[in-house]
Amino acid sequence: MNSENDFTTRAIHAGQDFDPTTGAVIPPIYFTTTFVQDGIGGFRGGYEYTRGGNPTRTALETLLASLEGGDRAYSFASGLAAEDTLLRAALQPGDHILMGNDVYGGTHRLVSRVHVPWGVSLSTVEMGDLDAVEKALRPDATKVVWLETPSNPLMKITDIAAVAELAHRIGAIVVVDNTFASPYLQQPLSFGADVVVHSTTKYLGGHSDVLGGAVVLKNETLVRGESLADQVGFLQFGVGAVSGPMDAWLTMRGIKTLGVRMDRHSSNAQRIAEALVGHEKLERVYYPGLPEHPGHELAATQMRSFGGMISVAVRGGGEAARRFAESMELFQLAESLGGVESLVCYPSEMTHASVKGTQLEVPENVVRLSVGIESPDDLLADVLSALTRL
Repeated sequence: MNSENDFTTRAIHAGQDFDPTTGAVIPPIYFTTTFVQDGIGGFRGGYEYTRGGNPTRTALETLLASLEGGDRAYSFASGLAAEDTLLRAALQPGDHILMGNDVYGGTHRLVSRVHVPWGVSLSTVEMGDLDAVEKALRPDATKVVWLETPSNPLMKITDIAAVAELAHRIGAIVVVDNTFASPYLQQPLSFGADVVVHSTTKYLGGHSDVLGGAVVLKNETLVRGESLADQVGFLQFGVGAVSGPMDAWLTMRGIKTLGVRMDRHSSNAQRIAEALVGHEKLERVYYPGLPEHPGHELAATQMRSFGGMISVAVRGGGEAARRFAESMELFQLAESLGGVESLVCYPSEMTHASVKGTQLEVPENVVRLSVGIESPDDLLADVLSALTRL
C-alpha cells in the first residue's frame, strides 16, 4: 500500500493484505490468546501473547497510523483507556496539563479525578484565545496541551498550528482529540500536533456496535528525552487495556466506509443546521459549517467538510431543552455519537454531567445532535416537529 494513495483507498487496503495461506480477501480474525514458539523465544511474526500483540490488532493499528499520517498507532479497549495510557506515558507528578475549557466531560474527569490526585496539575483555557493560551502555559511545568476541534459539545474551532507553535516553544506536546472530525475530515499531525487520540467507538467504528480507542504518534515525539511512542507501547503491553480481536476487526470493517459515511454525515448536518438558523424556538445553532460560526473560516482551512455534529441552544431554558431532546423519534435519546443512526443528547445531564459546577459546565439549554446518514428530509422533519411541540 502506497502512502500516497487517496484516503479512501488506504481506508480499505492499509493493513488489509489478503491471507497468504488461503487467498481470502478479508484477513482472518485471530481468535487466540497465545502463539506457539519455534523454540524458547522463537516468536512467529513477533507474536507471543495477545496482550502484547495480535495480528488483527496490528492490522488496525497499521490502518490508523496510515489514515492519520502517523508513524505508529496503538489500539485500546476504549477511548478513555487510550487517553489514560497516553497521559501516564507523558506526565509525572509535578507536571501541568492545559486543556480546552469545553473538552469532553469524561476526559476532564479522567484528569481531575485520577491524574490530579497522583500529583499532576490541571487548568483549562479558551483555546481560541491565543493570548490566553500563552498566558496559561507554565514554561517549567506544562508538558501537555490538550484540545478538541471541533469541541464537544459547543463546536469551538481551535487553530492547531498556532497552539502547537506556542506549546512547542516551552517544550510541551500537543494532543488533539480528533473524534468529532475523524481522520477523513481532519489530520491534526499535519498541522503540527504531536499526538492524536480517538474514541474509535464513534465515527471510525461508525455503527454503534464496538467500543475502542486509539493513540497515533510520530516517532520523533520525545518526552523527557525518550520516545513517547515507545512509552505508550510499553504501557499498552504492561497495563493491558488493549482491544480484542473482534473489536479490532469490527473497527476496521467500519473504517472501510468512513469516507462515504462522513460525506453523508456532513451534508445532512449542513442542511439541518442551515434550516435551523433563525428558528423562533432556538437561541443559537452551533455548527462550524455556518458562515456566521466564529470558527467557520478556520475550520474550512483545517477540515475537508464540517462534520455531522450540531448543538443548539433552546429558548426556554433547561426544561424546554429536555422536552426537545425527549420528543424526537428518529433522533434517539442516547449517549455517544458518530453512528449511522441519528442520536440526540442532553449534555448537561448526560455526557457532561461530571463537569457541572466547573468552567466546563454546559449550559442547561444546549442539546447535541449526532446527525446520522438517514434521509435528510426525514431527519429535518423530525427536528422541526419536535420544535413545534415546545
